[in-house]
Amino acid sequence: MVRAGLTAERLAQAGAELADQVGFEKVTVSALARRFGVKDASLYSHLKNSQDLKTRIALLALAELADRVAAALAGRAGKDALAAFANAYRDYAREHPGRYEAARLRLDPETAAASAGGRHAQMTRAILRGYDLTEPDQTHAVRLLGSVFHGYVSLETAGGFSHSAPDSEESWSRVLDALDALLRNWPAP
Repeated sequence: MVRAGLTAERLAQAGAELADQVGFEKVTVSALARRFGVKDASLYSHLKNSQDLKTRIALLALAELADRVAAALAGRAGKDALAAFANAYRDYAREHPGRYEAARLRLDPETAAASAGGRHAQMTRAILRGYDLTEPDQTHAVRLLGSVFHGYVSLETAGGFSHSAPDSEESWSRVLDALDALLRNWPAP
């Protein structure tokens, strides 16, 4: 018998909350079952396995992040759009560390194609239209921005910038200035 109120969506949401509390790597079907006060088997009516749970959490996180970035980008262009995207990304990672980690989960190609991950690339490309980059430079720039944003956020959330001057806020601002300058003056091949 299926326990009333449990759905795959509710389990993914609870799993995302648990990931923010204990870390994405510690989210398991057993941990989630304990949270609901049920046996593991009760959750298998809604989930295939632990990987299915982690994939659902990753998809939820990607959708949340895409929605947040889209809202931040509305009506912006150029450096304002770049900063809005970057700040929304950074804020999400800081507020939801487990979900952010989940968003990095490697998805199978079919799932990835149907996920909000494609929205992230589209929004990044929309920002780059303000910098007049053509292919393949646009793809190089998408990869650069993703690498810089993820790298900075990962180092910052791990405490990598907490004990040195200038503070990380000042460095973040300078990084965004540098990215804007680079994108406006993209080097020729």
